[in-house]
This record gives sequence, structure tokens and C-alpha cells, in this order.
Amino acid sequence: MTSSDLLTRFLLPQAGIRGVHVRLDPSWKTILRHGGKYPPIGTSLLGEATVAAALFTGHAKLDGHLSIQLRTNPGSAVRSLFAECTAAGTIRSIMRLADGSSDAPSDLRELGKDALLAITVENPGLDPSVPQRYQSLVTPDAPHMNQIFEAYFKQSEQLPTRLLLAASDQEAVGLFLQKLPDDAGDDDGWTRINMLFDTLEKSELLTTPMPALLNRLFHEENPEILGEKPLRFGCSCSRERVVAMLQALGKDEAFAATEGTGTAEVLCEFCGRQYRFSATEIMGLFENDKVLMNAPDRLQ
Repeated sequence: MTSSDLLTRFLLPQAGIRGVHVRLDPSWKTILRHGGKYPPIGTSLLGEATVAAALFTGHAKLDGHLSIQLRTNPGSAVRSLFAECTAAGTIRSIMRLADGSSDAPSDLRELGKDALLAITVENPGLDPSVPQRYQSLVTPDAPHMNQIFEAYFKQSEQLPTRLLLAASDQEAVGLFLQKLPDDAGDDDGWTRINMLFDTLEKSELLTTPMPALLNRLFHEENPEILGEKPLRFGCSCSRERVVAMLQALGKDEAFAATEGTGTAEVLCEFCGRQYRFSATEIMGLFENDKVLMNAPDRLQ
């Protein structure tokens, strides 16, 4: 399989360890192009969250989508961060800094004591209109995102986990390792793999192709490739979702958006697509006070 944006699942059978590797290149460049010019630390932070979301889909049972969202309070340097990967392999992400902030903090503990990382898995339910949603909230109590997620997996799944994330303005790459349950593998497998993992620097992770990386780190472990999945940029916005959002805003606010030009314009922040509605079309949305679905207050 040839794809420059790829998720690869592998096994280190002797050590009893499973792994996931993700490389994002054109899709990451597309995200950066739509998001505008991010400052250096912000670029790294968003890239790490994006590649982490993709990595975790290789670990979790997923039929819908998995997202990572940073929630902060007023006064934090980062106003919002959202990254998502679907079972189909589409990814999207966005970050917004607070007004007056020049960059994200290099130490995530500086986001504030009430900051939270939300990991959400949403799969289709028996009723298509009611998805099954599972969410975990993680406190950023370590400097870096990989450390935060390592602690999360150790606590939530009680399985030793290692994670390295790296991003530049050209690519975003991640490597995930986790001990298999039920004491699989030899007695010193996890210790041995940890020592090898600790020799890996972010710069090497960014620049080394996955086959060469596995060979450099784990050639004596006879790694087995379990599967590959191509990844690509993709946005779930649609005119129907915009209609639902406008209806959720209410008639007065929706009509207010048409003032001046006679047209309401809604821009998807993820992909840059514009949706336009004339005043007549807005009026039609509220005939008989019809509401199609519950919707968020912004386009997702």
C-alpha cells in the first residue's frame, strides 16, 4: 500500500507489545493552509494533537470518529483546540489562540488549573439519530502532550504505554506502544523495548520512514505488520449542518446575519468552505417553526 499519509499497526511478538505509527504529510499541510499561519509552538501542539487522534483510532474500536479537544478558561493562551480522525481515515483539526496571545505555552501546565483534554469516541448506535458516545477527561498535569496521554492510558487501561509525538510545518508523526494484556511476551520485554524507545528523538521520528524506523529500533524483535490504512484530510461540514445551526440560533439571530448584504454567510473554519443563504432562504428555514435537529452553536 502506498500513501504518504498512513496509519500502520504492528506487533512486537516476543516482547508482547502492540504498536501504531502515523505519518501525516499532505493532509497536515492542508490543515495548516486552512487554519492560517500558526506560531511555532502552536503548530507543534496542534500537530501533536492531530497525530494523537489518528494514533488512537488504531488502538480503539471505532466505527465513527475519535476527537481530542482542549477546554480552557478565559485567560488561557489557547482559546480552543480540536482534532478528529474518523474510522474512514479522514482527519481535520483547528486551534485558536486567545486575543493578545502570540503563541501557545511550551509547558501545557501553564494552560491553567481548570484546563482539560477531552478524548471522545462516538460510534453509531442502534438508533442512527442517537450515537454511542464515550468521553474521558484528562488534566494537563505534565509539560508535554505525550506525557499526559501516557499517564492517561496507564491509569485508565492499566497498561504500560509509550508515546512520542512530533510536528513541524511540513509533517506530523507519532509512535504509540502498549504492553499487551494478560502478561503476554517475555519477562523483560517491556523493559527492553522501553530502553530502545528512549533512544528515539523527535527529529528522528519526523525524518525517518516507518520501515526504517522499525528496523532501527526493533529489528531484533522481528516486528510484524498487522495492517495499514491511508489517511487524508476530510471535513464533515454540510449545508444540512449549517441549516441546523442557523435554526438553533433562532429566527432573529439568523435574520440578523443577512443585514447589510441580504445574505447570511457561514464559513467552515476547518475546510474554508462558504455557505450562503438569502433572506428568503432564511425565512424558509423557520416556516411553521420547523427545527430539523439539535445543533451546536458553531459549525462542526
